[in-house]
Amino acid sequence: MLGNRRKINFALSWQLAKRAYASLVEERDALREELYHTHDQLRELTAEVRQLKAMVLARQHAEAELAALYRERAIQRAQAAERDPAAPLQ
Repeated sequence: MLGNRRKINFALSWQLAKRAYASLVEERDALREELYHTHDQLRELTAEVRQLKAMVLARQHAEAELAALYRERAIQRAQAAERDPAAPLQ
């Protein structure tokens, strides 16, 4: 039962553990940098979306104002037009 003993090389195990830890730290740092970059992109895109929303709202308000002006012009034209009293009402 106890005949299958292996000798453990603590120095080699420590070196392997240090390498594995360094690799994990490097990967963590790379992922953190990627996350920061992604957050920056998200902030930029959010700002662009806000600008687009503002532009769409401004366009919608302009279109509504233009429609009101067209209605007002049509009303003024109708009021300015003389009606022929002999013509039947429609």
